[in-house]
Amino acid sequence: MSVVPRKNVDKIQFFEDHISVWTAQATTIGTTEAEVTDLDTKTQAARTAYDAQQAAQNAAKAATADLNVALDAMSRAGSDIIYQIRSQAGADGDGVYAAAQIPVPATPSPSAAPGTPYELKTEVNGNGELMLSWKCDNPAGTSGTIYQVYRSTNGSLDFEYLGGVGSRKFVDATIPAGATQITYKMQAVRSTAAGMWATFNVLFGSNVQSSATPTASVSEESPSMKMAA
Repeated sequence: MSVVPRKNVDKIQFFEDHISVWTAQATTIGTTEAEVTDLDTKTQAARTAYDAQQAAQNAAKAATADLNVALDAMSRAGSDIIYQIRSQAGADGDGVYAAAQIPVPATPSPSAAPGTPYELKTEVNGNGELMLSWKCDNPAGTSGTIYQVYRSTNGSLDFEYLGGVGSRKFVDATIPAGATQITYKMQAVRSTAAGMWATFNVLFGSNVQSSATPTASVSEESPSMKMAA
């Protein structure tokens, strides 16, 4: 184990604590008073330098805090003026930006279209209703996606619009009795874009009232469909 501590301030304190003892016992411990006096001078210089360094660090922290406060105040005041410039440009045109010598804001790129529904899961509840759930990967940062759901029964090309939902779940409560195959077409839409259609075939053991769990399969290509009025 080291005799002298590792931390700077502890090192200084160690030698400060031993100067008087080593001076009094110089000959006994194998040194000289001159060498201990030299150590004392250097220890005092180290203490002075350490105190100055601590004062400088504290001053730097205070200066940094003052800088952050000043930068925050400047940024808020500048943001207010830039907001005013943009408001004026909205009324008088882009020439306001030229007068202010700031760039005209870039027109934001339109968000990509919604994704395509996939991995449909189905479950028949006690009332004979078919509960649907699926996944859909939409572009990051977008919202307001609605899923339109259409249905045809037993291979018919006539698709009936069932409704639109804002979540990836839908309950089909109007499946015709005796249906053995239900085809669903789904599309994710936003106000300005629409995704690709997805088609799912749901097969039942005998009919929709069967206790057997229905299975869903995905058709890679959407069949031609005629929307029911």
